[in-house]
Amino acid sequence: MAKTKTHYVCQACGRTAAKPLGKCPQCGEWESYTEELMPGEVESSPRRVALNGSAPKPRPIAQVEGGADERIPLSIGEFARVLGGGIVPGSLVLVGGDPGIGKSTLMLQTAMEMAASGPVLYVSGEESPGQIKSRAGRLQSEADAMALPENLLLVTETNLDAILQHVQTVKPRLLIIDSIQTVYDPALDSSAGSITQLRECSDKFRQLAKGSGLAVFLIGHVTKEGVIAGPRMLEHMVDTVLYLEGDRFQSYRLLRAVKNRFGATAEVGVFEMLGRGLIEVPNPSEAFLAERVVSAPGSAIAVTMEGTRPLLVEVQGLTSPTAFGNPRRAGNGVDNNRLLLLTAVLTRRLGIKLGDQDVFVNVVGGLRIGEPAADLALAAAIASSSKDQPLKADTVLIGEVGLSGELRSVSQTAARLKEAAALGFKAAVLPKRMKSGEELPKGIEVKEARTLREALELGMVG
Repeated sequence: MAKTKTHYVCQACGRTAAKPLGKCPQCGEWESYTEELMPGEVESSPRRVALNGSAPKPRPIAQVEGGADERIPLSIGEFARVLGGGIVPGSLVLVGGDPGIGKSTLMLQTAMEMAASGPVLYVSGEESPGQIKSRAGRLQSEADAMALPENLLLVTETNLDAILQHVQTVKPRLLIIDSIQTVYDPALDSSAGSITQLRECSDKFRQLAKGSGLAVFLIGHVTKEGVIAGPRMLEHMVDTVLYLEGDRFQSYRLLRAVKNRFGATAEVGVFEMLGRGLIEVPNPSEAFLAERVVSAPGSAIAVTMEGTRPLLVEVQGLTSPTAFGNPRRAGNGVDNNRLLLLTAVLTRRLGIKLGDQDVFVNVVGGLRIGEPAADLALAAAIASSSKDQPLKADTVLIGEVGLSGELRSVSQTAARLKEAAALGFKAAVLPKRMKSGEELPKGIEVKEARTLREALELGMVG
């Protein structure tokens, strides 16, 4: 019998300790330590022998076969673009998101499409096959309601060994695990969803994908902080990490790639949640601006880059006299630290009195802006609301704002302006370029400014 000893593992970060701790010294979580059995030296020795006997030999890179990614095409264009052009055989993809945001819906739509050309295995640890079939029926159009794909195979299973046996029997071209937190390895004594189970089960699926060329999608739960539950190692083990974001009370969903070994990182796909599932939005900029009130004070148009795609979004600012001693600074879709910085610049460099004003900022459509290129639009929206003076309706604002009130250039200016011109905008306020090597598109007037004060004078009406 192999000797084992007990240790305690933090379920938030994976830190081990000899005894349970009330608060984890590494991640700060309270009451997160659970008892697990750690394999002893006797159990680990066979694995070392196996590796010594079957270790692969190094080969020159010129003699290695392959290299070009052969992708499986998808008709869901937004999903395919986020993946880098399609599904790569042998890839391991982790999909996370808040509960009810649409992760299972997106995976089921993908499985139904892929099943038209080969077997697909959908393994669920949370729903019965009948529940999945009912949801699949709602996702189909009325014309295809009676034609569910025969090659889409459903099974409710959480035992890792049984799942691997099903894979050997079915030999699918796509495997979907919903969700990885419900799968457990019977060889381990810890419960499903623990740090040990997540690490070992994910590693088995990684070996399966790389050894057989099977594309594997893992659906993961997220914590209250919005990150995928489990050890950080889980995101390092997979090839691609996707997050499905959005406000549950709005119809738009954003599929964001935060890691991708086969495509551009930070790529974003836009979907709209309807009764028949997630429908891709081919022109998200137009959708985000559809309900815009023209010439309203506090409204500015920013052009942000999400991966390789420029998106035009409306940024709204509102200032209101505060009833308390400390004015509030609240932002929806923007970094609060960035909001504090811009508020301080407007107060100190432009003389706009915001010390007795609550400042609120909102990005329309549920999009979250993280790049500094939206600084100018955010500052202009706040200044416009404070002065009760609208910005020009046909003008976009692009630029980073420094602490001295200066404007700094941003990357991919030509792509941003091309998207703005395509949507009918006539002018753009940009930082004054030190280098004129980049050729800007025609059809849109470029107004350059060195400081935030100059940009507001060019962008405001009157």
